[in-house]
Amino acid sequence: MESPEQIFILSGQSNMAGRGGVIRDHSHNHHQHWDGVVPSEAQPDPSILRLNAHLHWEAAREPLHADIDAKKVCGLGPGMSFANAVRGRVEGKIGLVPCAVGGTAIKEWARGEHLYENMVKRARESVKNGAEIKGLLWYQGESDTSSQHDVDAYHENMVRLIENVRQDLALPSLPIIQVAICSGDEKYLEKIREIQLGMKVENVVCVDAKGLELKDDHLHLTTEAQVQLGRMLADAYLKHFGSANSHHPAI
Repeated sequence: MESPEQIFILSGQSNMAGRGGVIRDHSHNHHQHWDGVVPSEAQPDPSILRLNAHLHWEAAREPLHADIDAKKVCGLGPGMSFANAVRGRVEGKIGLVPCAVGGTAIKEWARGEHLYENMVKRARESVKNGAEIKGLLWYQGESDTSSQHDVDAYHENMVRLIENVRQDLALPSLPIIQVAICSGDEKYLEKIREIQLGMKVENVVCVDAKGLELKDDHLHLTTEAQVQLGRMLADAYLKHFGSANSHHPAI
């Protein structure tokens, strides 16, 4: 498999891993399965690859996180919609590096923790053949909406995560697109959103998931909402980082 040139890391928790189209079968012990529906915007394309759990490149297709967030049933996330929206605007093949794991709090992404170290390991592996990491897409925070303690620590933990990733990947200006959450414990949901939307860190931009359709569980985005989010992430990337980071100046 040919290696990609433009790398995007997908990380965070379940709404990045994708639960779009995951349904509960009420007749079989509430077993969950993915309905297999892939809208046209999220269909595979020969120019989009994925780094699998064994660190090998393969054709990318939903569910992108099936072997990464392996303890849960994964469905559609924003990754393929994002990649399809940017592939005509960047040079060469796109490589997606899925790293998200459902139900994870920000403290579990601290340097030294398994999730963080695995993300860095996968990111480093993705550029072994000379590719360039163009951005980190981050959607996390629902697991930090249940206590004032988690809220109080969130900003510092997120800033430290950004600093650590940039340092460990030797990319001090790595573009990061963060999603402001739209679900979680309502007690502190707005507090976490305020932190995310108000974060003032260089080369970190935020897209707001508020208003996107949620499934019946009131926590996870539907398939169509994930497609919309992918386009929103792509628009943000192209607007803020697309031309400045490309090898050719914008005409």
